[in-house]
Order: sequence, then structure tokens, then C-alpha cells
Amino acid sequence: MSSPIQDPGGEPAPRKFSTTRWSLILAASQGSTPEAHEALSSLCALYWYPLYAFTRQQGHSPEDAQDLVQGFFTLLLERNDLAAVDRQRGRFRSWLLASLKHYLANEWKREHAQKRGGGQTPISIDGATAEGMYSLELSHDLTPERLYDRRWALALLEHVLGSLSAECARLGKQVLFETLRGTLAGDTGQRSYPELARELGMSPGAVKVAVHRLRGRYRELLRTEISQTVEHPEEIDDEIRLLLAALD
Repeated sequence: MSSPIQDPGGEPAPRKFSTTRWSLILAASQGSTPEAHEALSSLCALYWYPLYAFTRQQGHSPEDAQDLVQGFFTLLLERNDLAAVDRQRGRFRSWLLASLKHYLANEWKREHAQKRGGGQTPISIDGATAEGMYSLELSHDLTPERLYDRRWALALLEHVLGSLSAECARLGKQVLFETLRGTLAGDTGQRSYPELARELGMSPGAVKVAVHRLRGRYRELLRTEISQTVEHPEEIDDEIRLLLAALD
């Protein structure tokens, strides 16, 4: 039996069995119920910006891209398209992008985005925030597909980092996390262990141990998150390789 997970400060961390991504997809496929709407909203929170960036890279204006992505997610719920997702036939993010391409082709023929569901959409896109993020993409010479993969990777890492931050906060280790979060990239950034130790009131050796545990927990949360969107455990490492490649 495996030992309990240790938090960065050395105390056993409570295990959290969160709803898996595929469970959310299944819930969202049950139709236009409050539960399905909530599940789809959870999916939108992770995927809306990668899809928005892809749509902008296709040449659509900021306003049209917002309408198109909102309309796309709304249509998924209205037509119950998620019921057709087969977990054993590929990655969900790939299915989602293919569905968006089909939707964009249909909307392009109509020459503008259709407002659906009486204005009720699963997500609300902040145009200024979306464009601020998209402006940073202009320095990358990427195809729309590569941009989608890159933003998926970054969104996933940000989500995992948020989960780790929340976990540390529950354990009363938020200050430790904020001080050491710069070490998650594999080094101590621009700060030495003695400097970090002085700030935290710890010995350099204790800081090294805390960094090791924090990195280990970050990797574990990342693997857990990825495991929720693949069918077989052996696909996790392949997905991590794709994630890293998308960031190059």
C-alpha cells in the first residue's frame, strides 16, 4: 500500500478524489439539465481560450471569435453532441477541435455567428482579457492547430498550478508555496536556497526538501489531470510528451 502524500511542509496531505474530466463530459452529455450545464461550464473554463485563440488565428475578429466560441459551446449543449464522444477513440481535446472546425465552417457560410438559446451561454468571455492574452501569441509563428495545442498545454499547467496553490492554502502552506513556486520549473530561479531559507525562516536543507516535495506533488497533480482525459494509463506519458512539445 502506498504511503500518504506528503505536503511541502512534511504533513500528510488529504487525498482529494475530484470529478474526472470524462465524468464531466458524461454529465454534460445527459442533455439540457442544470447539472449538464454546470458540467459543460467546467469544461469551458479549461478549453475556451485555446478554442478562442484558434478561432482568432483563423482570421475572425475579436467580436466574432467571442460569439463563435460561445455559440459553439451552447450548440454542444443544445444538440447533446457530447453524447457522441467515445473515450476510446481519441483524445477529447482533438474531438473538440474537430467539432469546432466543423462549426466554424457552417457559421462561415452564414457569414456571422448565430446567437443561440436566448442569449444563454455556458461561458462569458471577457473580450479585453481574451485579446490581451491573444496579443501575446503574435510573437509566435504558429499554425492555428499548433496554437491550440500550445494554449491547451499552458491552460492545463495553469490549472494544475492553481490546484497545487489551493491545496497548499488548505494545509496552511500558502506562504511556502508562493515563495517556492518559482522553483517548479526545475531550478530556484534567480534565488539561492540560503536566500529562500532566510525568507522562510528555515534551514537551507529544509528548503531543499520542501522544494523536492513541491515538485513531486506538482508532477503528481499533472499526471492525475492528464489521466482524466485519456483511456489507458500508458497514454499519460505520451500526453505529457505532447504537452512539452507544444510548449517548444
